[in-house]
Amino acid sequence: MTLAYFDCPSGISGDMTLGALLDAGGDRAILEAAVEALGLAREVTIEVRHEERGHLGGTRVLVACAEGPARNLPELERTVAAAELPPAVRDQALDAVRRLGAAESLIHGLPADQVHLHELGGADTLVDLVGAFWLLESLGVGAVHASPLPAPRAPRTAPATARVLAGTGAVLEPDDRDLELVTPTGAVILAVAAHFERPAMRIDRVGYGIGARKLPGNALTVWLGEPVAEAAAVSLVQTNLDDMAPNLLAALVEDLMEAGALDVTVVPALMKKGRPGHLVEVMAEPADADRLAGMLLRRTTTLGVRVSGARRIVAGRRMIEVETPFGRVRVKVKELEGRAVDVAPEYEDCRRLGGPRVAAVMRVAAQAARQELGL
Repeated sequence: MTLAYFDCPSGISGDMTLGALLDAGGDRAILEAAVEALGLAREVTIEVRHEERGHLGGTRVLVACAEGPARNLPELERTVAAAELPPAVRDQALDAVRRLGAAESLIHGLPADQVHLHELGGADTLVDLVGAFWLLESLGVGAVHASPLPAPRAPRTAPATARVLAGTGAVLEPDDRDLELVTPTGAVILAVAAHFERPAMRIDRVGYGIGARKLPGNALTVWLGEPVAEAAAVSLVQTNLDDMAPNLLAALVEDLMEAGALDVTVVPALMKKGRPGHLVEVMAEPADADRLAGMLLRRTTTLGVRVSGARRIVAGRRMIEVETPFGRVRVKVKELEGRAVDVAPEYEDCRRLGGPRVAAVMRVAAQAARQELGL
């Protein structure tokens, strides 16, 4: 399942969302298709271009509208409902429109169908909403997550934005910039689609959606990638042995791994009465701890084992192949927070290709992998 994580230190708007998703690999043709499906071809034009904010470059999307009506809530709903859209996209867009209407209704104390939506009733709002949800679907995103959102200390957050985010789990962090950083359209996209938490994920693609203000770093970032296991509770099963043959210990390690242990370690230790011995430590899922403890009791000379709890945090990993003068070598890439931090060539590949020069093959393969990854 592909995850999308919106990192919003400079806030979020509808056009920034479109830019970030296009920059991450979304198809611009989807925006044109959204305009056509909504029947807005005579009213809306879209421009997509590369811009920079300070040292950060990304995609800027400008949705320009000719003079047209400011639609009320029923008109917005009818426009979306009549459009030929993927069902999930239509449902999300309708949900977003209704949330905007409900927020304005609460602000003005009027029934939702009587509220004047001002700029939120423009054609650009419909394009932003439908375009964002359609791009997410086209990119295969199965779950959306979002960072905390900046909230200026001065009263700059639009009332509709606050109403839309209420009850969604959104986290607002104080911000010293005296600017509207989160627009109602950006807020409602997250309100409909996002969980406000950061997932453990491997990053495959990154996109930057450039905002209108020409301020350094004014961009919305989206990470696309796959989920990885988060820090998990594990059990440690330990015992000390001073009277067991080493060859039997080696066989025990293999059997414990086959039985479901996450890891097995055997460490030399000095036992009572000065005897040399071994500390055997088995890392296991909590549900497997008692079963593996019983295996230690049955298969070793120990009279008792210790079971304790721990947390296991696993770095992300993936395999790549690099070309070397010796041939192609598989290289394991270690990742933290989605970024490559180290590489390790596969020993068996290097040994097969290099024979007695295995160390040279490993060195060349590691250099090639680091160059490819920009490390």
